[in-house]
Amino acid sequence: MGFIQKFVLPKEVDLTAALQAQTLATRNIVYNLYAAYILHEGEAFSAIKNDANETRTIKDKNMKELLDVFIAPYDKESIFRIITQLDWIALSVKHFVIEVDAYNNIHALDVYRDIFELLKEMASLLEDGFKQLSSKELPSIALIHDKYDLVVEYRARHIAQLLQQEDCKYIIIHTAILAQLKEIAKRMHVTANTLEDMAIKIM
Repeated sequence: MGFIQKFVLPKEVDLTAALQAQTLATRNIVYNLYAAYILHEGEAFSAIKNDANETRTIKDKNMKELLDVFIAPYDKESIFRIITQLDWIALSVKHFVIEVDAYNNIHALDVYRDIFELLKEMASLLEDGFKQLSSKELPSIALIHDKYDLVVEYRARHIAQLLQQEDCKYIIIHTAILAQLKEIAKRMHVTANTLEDMAIKIM
């Protein structure tokens, strides 16, 4: 049986567990973003870099396993999309940090606490959604869509307040920061759509 299992039977890969690991790592990087810029925890900045490396490693591993597996628990095209989209969330967080670092001495991001909190909530909902999918339950994706709508609304309000300023440099920098925060939310929103697509195909 050992010979048959090794050389004849299709390779067994627990893609569900692999995707859960990637979802957890993605949630962690969003949580550390909040810890770094809202709670001002110094170690959170290095944690984000470690998270980014971990998420990329998991993404590469999951892609390899997807290519190697013969029978997948979900539609393989949907799995491919969710692997790449989870990676995009982590990349968007990494790009946010790069952008803020480039501007130097940008510390007044507490004013955007409302958006950072929404990002945390979206990350948790995404993780919960995948757990629900694994349990053959229909994920509560609508909540993520609602949170994304709020991110767009809060960003618009912040932009309106920025335009009351007279410092053009300040306006440009913070408009870019808000755009990057929206990008993180957008990536989670897109991932949620794929999660919903996966759920519909197995229900």
